[in-house]
Amino acid sequence: MSQAGGAADSDQPRTLYVGNLESGVTDELVAALFGQIGPIQGCKIITESGGDPYAFVEFVNHTDASAALTAMNQRMCLGKELRVNWASSAVQHNQAHHRQDTSKHHHIFVGDLSPQVETHDLRGAFSPFGEISDCRVVKDSTTQKSKGYGFVSFMNKEDAENAIQMMNGSWLGSRAIRTNWATRKPMQKDENLGHGSHGAHHKNLSYEEVYNQSSPTNCTVYCGGLGPAASSEDALRQAFEEFGEIIDIRVFKEKGYAFVKFGAKESACRAIVARHNQDLCGQPVKCSWGKEQEQPPQQHYPYGDPYQMNYWYSGYGRVDGAYHPQMNQMGGDYMNQMYTPAAPYGQYYQQYPMMGMPHGGPPGAGPMPMPPYPPSQQYPTQ
Repeated sequence: MSQAGGAADSDQPRTLYVGNLESGVTDELVAALFGQIGPIQGCKIITESGGDPYAFVEFVNHTDASAALTAMNQRMCLGKELRVNWASSAVQHNQAHHRQDTSKHHHIFVGDLSPQVETHDLRGAFSPFGEISDCRVVKDSTTQKSKGYGFVSFMNKEDAENAIQMMNGSWLGSRAIRTNWATRKPMQKDENLGHGSHGAHHKNLSYEEVYNQSSPTNCTVYCGGLGPAASSEDALRQAFEEFGEIIDIRVFKEKGYAFVKFGAKESACRAIVARHNQDLCGQPVKCSWGKEQEQPPQQHYPYGDPYQMNYWYSGYGRVDGAYHPQMNQMGGDYMNQMYTPAAPYGQYYQQYPMMGMPHGGPPGAGPMPMPPYPPSQQYPTQ
């Protein structure tokens, strides 16, 4: 090849992106496989937690790289079909030799992915919008099955904005996907974690520390400091759904906070550790354990149905988790003062039968028999 021809060839791309690799594939195997086409200058496999491994193969010249692209794309390797394409020229060198720092790039969250969508499918769908510095479908570390969401990072903010706008609601695989800005991971520094009595100073928040701050049955995360853009169920679901199944989301937009209830405490704990003091739609939020709401046991109520004893039951559970016998007397005194100040306890119920009470009946059915003394204030608490 002439010197001029060599210079012309050197201006052409020589690095290939190789995706959909089997987890056991090594650098040596990929290098040997692609080295059959022509001499290669470098080969590097990138393995990310929860994502498919992929590789970058740099050839000595463009001609061999082009031939390898044609020959190796969709070829089977250890039971998986390879996906081969030209690597992004702006980032190929860094990614082929070491992990690139993408912390200042512009990251997109992509949700509602169908199970068959792989990282190379996600990259292919978003690559028309600009230079992609990172892309992955998040997978369960045990089953290696997709969790139904992924992330795409762009070099330029405008490219990311266009991708969010154009791809939201578009079909990829068998589902319409959702796109939005991805939230950033929290800074590892001293922060005030908590809401109310749960707050404490933490450095490098520990899963174990946070887990032990609440009971084994608490699955609710408090999220405070929400800005207007983050005060919606959709925004919160996008920020928290990667941590596990979400049962319910309650947003109090006027007050700037919300509660996210997960199906398991472990999911809620991961969410608190990861999302506390991070930016959500441009504003840092505070995450901690939400307060558990306990339903009072049925036997705590003198006449069975707590909703009919509204003179002392507030409807929101007991104040301190204990039954107060004096509250029954307070209720009786209150009603006697309002209606029949001088009447015996039993006579009150003869004149004002309460619907749903024991021995009660329809109007006109006659006095309902009552004991000649007030009900005992000693009720079992268990």
